[in-house]
Amino acid sequence: MKIATWNVNGIRAREAQVLSLLAEERPDVLCLQELKAPAAKVPASLRGAPGYHCHWHGETAYSGVALLVRTDRCPERPAFFHPAFDLETRVVAAALPELTVASIYVPNGGKDLAAKLRFLEALEGWIAERHARGERLVLAGDLNVAHTDLDVHERERKPGAIGQLPEERVLFDRLLGRGLVDLTRALHPGDGGIFSWWAPWRNLRQRNIGWRIDYLLASAPLLERTRDALPRPAFGTSDHAPVVAELEL
Repeated sequence: MKIATWNVNGIRAREAQVLSLLAEERPDVLCLQELKAPAAKVPASLRGAPGYHCHWHGETAYSGVALLVRTDRCPERPAFFHPAFDLETRVVAAALPELTVASIYVPNGGKDLAAKLRFLEALEGWIAERHARGERLVLAGDLNVAHTDLDVHERERKPGAIGQLPEERVLFDRLLGRGLVDLTRALHPGDGGIFSWWAPWRNLRQRNIGWRIDYLLASAPLLERTRDALPRPAFGTSDHAPVVAELEL
């Protein structure tokens, strides 16, 4: 199973690129974030993308997430749902035969850090609840936290910056403590050059001076079934890169 996640920073601006991602990577599951559009305004070519069960969950000019599940992987339309803590169209999940996958867009926290921390706390509780039911999880998306300094280029490390705060990182630790593994870091433990977001100025992307804030977190037993999980830094014009994982299920 191939699972991809991408913060598109505007689905209408990235219509052709999402179609290219589907064609090039052929993911079984595609998770999107920051749609900035309600379902009715998603381009028709994507709203009912051929070969996929699609669920679009967004608002005008703000937030928004989507899940696309390949029909030949899951012939019956899966049960898409939104956890109780989903506010501002930030979470959509789907119960698939092999696992439950969620597309997640954590608040940035720049305007309301307390709301971001509450969201992460609620996410932790949801993970614990689903694992208690025996479910296998993959949480994919823009979590807006650089887990450790290794996930931030040394020129971008700022102890007081939102996304690098100790209280945010503690909550990230707690997510992992609920039985999840950061697939990219587990497979590439010492690589400090893996980033998924770059500020859109001073050619930072071309110079690879970025942050890693887009993740594929999976239930720990899935790690041994994962071939790789890496960003595609050369793809697209969003300020984020897609991240793609391949699992043997």
